[in-house]
Amino acid sequence: MTSTDAGMRGTSPAARLAGRAPWVAAALLYLAALGWVVATGTRLGPWAFLPVAVPLAVYVAWSDMARMKIPNGAVLLCAGAFLLLGPLVLPWADYGWRIGIGLAVLVAGFLLNMVGVLGAGDAKFAAAMAPYIAPSDGALMAYLFAAVMLGAFAAHRAMRAVPAVRRLAPDWESWADRRFPMGLALGPALALYLALAPFLGV
Repeated sequence: MTSTDAGMRGTSPAARLAGRAPWVAAALLYLAALGWVVATGTRLGPWAFLPVAVPLAVYVAWSDMARMKIPNGAVLLCAGAFLLLGPLVLPWADYGWRIGIGLAVLVAGFLLNMVGVLGAGDAKFAAAMAPYIAPSDGALMAYLFAAVMLGAFAAHRAMRAVPAVRRLAPDWESWADRRFPMGLALGPALALYLALAPFLGV
């Protein structure tokens, strides 16, 4: 028996139930929201994705600057949040279509990774964020991403050229790496798109 098993056996049923309570409450709330959507046909706006997208954008940008890596956990969270929240926001046909687009982006990303154009983490995160973008907004997102990337690239290169800034985070790998931490542009571009989405009629 492991120490974890022993600890669980030593925990009272009431304590175990209390530990699961937030997850049970979240599941019930989700099922209630899904039931409301199915019953009324009224869906949430794209802003419903923002509570996930904004902190995820911050985390992905930080992780890529600090370690030149977008963790698989961030990719799974991004994809999983869409799978859960998508039915509350999108019609079923649109929901399935966007998942297909995400898979297509994943294939394209891995092909680009194989020829050294894109990092594996960047490819996976791009695929996970693709379903959040309306197909009709593909060109708009391309322009938005280009603008965010140019700004992020200029800001990153300017910051790493200032010794006082580098001393604030001396262990960040992106200071010395010739590659650009793409997560600094990918996450913020998604968050900015979703923040603008209600005004774009998405």
